[in-house]
Amino acid sequence: MTVHAPATSANLGPGYDALGLALCLYNEFEVRLRDDDRLTVSVEGEGAGEVPLDGRHLVVRSLHAAFDRVGEKAPGLDLACVNRVPHARGLGSSSSAIVGGVTAAAALLGRTGPDGGPDRDWIYQVAADIEGHPDNVAPCVYGGYTVAYREDRGWGAVSPAVDPRILPVVCVPGWRVSTAQARGLLPETVPHADAAFNAGRAALMTAAVCGHPEGLYAATRDRLHEAYRAPAMPRTLDLVSDLREHENLPAVVSGAGPTVLVLCSVTEGVAAPETPEIARQVDSIRWRAGNDWDVRPLHVEPAGVWTPSPHP
Repeated sequence: MTVHAPATSANLGPGYDALGLALCLYNEFEVRLRDDDRLTVSVEGEGAGEVPLDGRHLVVRSLHAAFDRVGEKAPGLDLACVNRVPHARGLGSSSSAIVGGVTAAAALLGRTGPDGGPDRDWIYQVAADIEGHPDNVAPCVYGGYTVAYREDRGWGAVSPAVDPRILPVVCVPGWRVSTAQARGLLPETVPHADAAFNAGRAALMTAAVCGHPEGLYAATRDRLHEAYRAPAMPRTLDLVSDLREHENLPAVVSGAGPTVLVLCSVTEGVAAPETPEIARQVDSIRWRAGNDWDVRPLHVEPAGVWTPSPHP
């Protein structure tokens, strides 16, 4: 079988560890069962020559964790990865690998959901446990825009429809920042006023994404994490500030960075890269970003992780 797991952008400004958006950029993981218990791993694209090609590979570890969850032994397999999601850029590459491995395990274990495909709710619980926070995992599993949260005995998520007038644009730099480094810069406590500010903006974000895109600029303001991460990615925060102050665009740090996410929108109709209103915004982003950033308009991925029919 082949599993397609999308890139994601988490936080979206104020929704730290809660809000996420799936993007039309995919890692593909082809899994073939073997007649013995051996494992082979190959990687093309992002991470080739860097990631381990054995049981330490994150897709393999996630697949094994899913089998362990139900007390089963993972079979021998050949794993071939075609990676398109940049590593350590704040676009959910690790969540894509985790969800990909758990989805493959769900299919192999015969855990099916209401649509006849792998059981997404089970995948989400296992993947969020592995990741430790759900903001990237939820949109990778369910697609679209997600509000994810911790329950006493598991993880919850809702995925309301995204307004078609919105088109995400990512600005991907050539440098990396590890999630651990970015999270390590955050303080243990924050002022009550800042927490209250973010609660209001996160609520506004859901309203903006789901029908009121005119509110995106106000909704993307944050006081909980972006400024604290500036020492690890000063150019990222400079670009966010530049786009907001000079172009009036709702720019944020994507996930743990250093990618910048801009939620572009049109006044009416459906947003697309060729739409004149969007094209002007993308030109402004490219001009402000300069040559050190790969500026990519990406549609919202509506369905989340998916598996075509198994290979014969």
